[in-house]
Amino acid sequence: MTSTRAEDFQRLQESRSQASRQQILDSAVQCLVEDGYSGASTLRIQELAGVSRGRLLHHFPSRDELLVGAVAHLVSNRVATLQEEALTTITAADGDPLRIDQAVDQMWVSFHQPYFWASIELWIAARHNENLRRALKPAERKLYKAIRATLDSYFGPTLCAHPRYRQTVDMLVSSMRGVALTYAFDARRPARDLHVAQWREVARVLLS
Repeated sequence: MTSTRAEDFQRLQESRSQASRQQILDSAVQCLVEDGYSGASTLRIQELAGVSRGRLLHHFPSRDELLVGAVAHLVSNRVATLQEEALTTITAADGDPLRIDQAVDQMWVSFHQPYFWASIELWIAARHNENLRRALKPAERKLYKAIRATLDSYFGPTLCAHPRYRQTVDMLVSSMRGVALTYAFDARRPARDLHVAQWREVARVLLS
């Protein structure tokens, strides 16, 4: 085999490996969202992904590493999508008071995405799973930095420079997370949630 052919073969193998890894991660996310942590077994994920047991273990030696990696994979993809969506949904200029309302609305949208529920499944499971907790903590810290950068782009440089900006965003995230959890047993239309108007008002007061 010539050097060029060997390199082509190596690239093909790497491409196939990356494709199978992504398929495994996508299937793991699907299991977390549809079946919860307890139902997201490696066997179930393997079946959905259509890969061999050896292939799955090659990429992810443990179930918890796989599930944490799946959420990280989903969040990284979704953050990019949310940033693109913000280009059309957030139309107010930097510093315009309307920017606060639009940013709050876009934040609320993010709490009704698959990655939110996948993350919640892992958070709850980590309470009684030390191995999962150890794997989840550094991943969540890394992901929060990416999410924080996205939130900053929603509000814009002027609002981000406000002395109360950080505490405002932290308050909104905590409050939205709590309200979003109630949708697990009380499904309704997020856009009509009465909390949205309250969040807008509080954010306007704190960032004025």
